[in-house]
Amino acid sequence: MTDSKNTTDTGETLPGPDTGDWPETADATHDVPDWLIPSRVYDVLKWLGLIVLPALAVFVNTVGPAWGWPHVDAIVTTLNALGILAGALIGVSAIKQRIDLAA
Repeated sequence: MTDSKNTTDTGETLPGPDTGDWPETADATHDVPDWLIPSRVYDVLKWLGLIVLPALAVFVNTVGPAWGWPHVDAIVTTLNALGILAGALIGVSAIKQRIDLAA
């Protein structure tokens, strides 16, 4: 770390990442579209809706009765409903994006 009291530029290079080839930062005043789900949230919802929740529903439906778990049908229905909800959220975002881009 540097001494906060020393304000003179000595010309020496401090250790750390080389930021010389980093791209310029974008102007922070741009408008964010209403349809936008952050990329990370979109990826997580897509992963949950297409892979995790359906696989978990099949697992619970297969293993639950063998182990005597109560309310297996209700659990499977809830997992499937959550998968559909995740799919609907990412689908609405994609449709809204296409409508906004077409306009």
